[in-house]
Amino acid sequence: MIDLTYFRNNLDELRISLARKKFDCDLDYAASLDEERRSAISNAEQARALQNSSNFEMSKLPKGSPEFLKKVGEMKILAENVKKLETLAKDADAKFQEVFLTIPNMPHESVPDGKGEDENQVIFTWGSPEDSSPHAVPHYEIPWFDEMIDFPRGVKVTGAGYPFYMGDMSKLVRALINFFLEEASFRGYEEIHSPIVVNALSATATGQLPDKEGQMYCDQNEGLYLIPTAEVPVTNFFRNDIVPSEKLPIKKVAYTPCFRREAGSWGKDVRGLNRLHQFDKVELVKWTHPEDSHEELELLRKDAENLLQKLGLHYRVLLICSGDIGFPHSKQFDLEVWAAGQKRWLEVSSCSNFTDFQSRRANIRYREEGEKPKPVHTLNGSALAIPRVLAAILENFLQADGKVKVPDCLKKWYPNDYVGFPATE
Repeated sequence: MIDLTYFRNNLDELRISLARKKFDCDLDYAASLDEERRSAISNAEQARALQNSSNFEMSKLPKGSPEFLKKVGEMKILAENVKKLETLAKDADAKFQEVFLTIPNMPHESVPDGKGEDENQVIFTWGSPEDSSPHAVPHYEIPWFDEMIDFPRGVKVTGAGYPFYMGDMSKLVRALINFFLEEASFRGYEEIHSPIVVNALSATATGQLPDKEGQMYCDQNEGLYLIPTAEVPVTNFFRNDIVPSEKLPIKKVAYTPCFRREAGSWGKDVRGLNRLHQFDKVELVKWTHPEDSHEELELLRKDAENLLQKLGLHYRVLLICSGDIGFPHSKQFDLEVWAAGQKRWLEVSSCSNFTDFQSRRANIRYREEGEKPKPVHTLNGSALAIPRVLAAILENFLQADGKVKVPDCLKKWYPNDYVGFPATE
């Protein structure tokens, strides 16, 4: 969330900054609720102070005396008033917090202005996609695709967007996961195996609630959510904690299945592996000193790029503009891999700096020696999302005989040179 002191003292500056993002929020309404809240809290505190003062005066009176009995009657009235005012203060605070949580993070000054995804900036391209895969076809048109990635049985068992990976394809998925985790370990990330369901407090802390409630699967009885990304449980690992300054930056990596309803997204570019309701992903998460967070974002991006380079997949890096950047994000890079068969770019990673937005919501702080605790900065990035990386491998490395060449970096876990079956005459 936004720093409350900054919100109160820099409303005009905040209004200008947030106008760059696509999210609607009524800052003036939030400010009026803050005033009501502060007034209600002040009234309750004054009533409580009067009650305490009167209680002290009564303690000095002889018990049973007329003065004492009169004071007892007064105390009953004061107690009722305190209860009433404290309820009003609690309600005012809850109303303010509900609205305050809908205010998005401010975009960093280096984020370019723009209204939507068409105005994102390509800042780096690796490889030459043109004519690099002469035998490429869309992965879902490879003759043996349905034999190794079974969508109809997924529909039967669950619904659309929940495929079965069969035989060697399942092994290839596992090889990708192991490769991503091992590379992260080499780069200083500690592996963590996290829950795949979280409570509302955790989802609120990272900004999924209230922004993306419609995209999450929820158990209404338990109030638990299936995670859309490992970012949610891993970031909350330090919720309500104070970490020593000398331990920063802290870097963790987690593999999890991810679940997204993707409400309203069906009907466009969703064939095959392009968009699923359940998918596997390896996530990188960082907690850093505020002054280091943008440098750490660049390093995080390089960690994700390293994987695509070792896989030999052509990719590009987008700097996301203000109108397309996410609700909790301050700055965001997307990595898109070239799918030679579809002749289009597929997003496989989003690397983001949330500054202190998530840490204020999650109450994650660090302490310098002799100083008060301060909010850390949090970052995360996909490294990588499995299905679209797999789609790119299938399309870009399809051979003339109909099989797909497996990248050398995966041979440790998948020893075969190829996956799939030769084309039949």
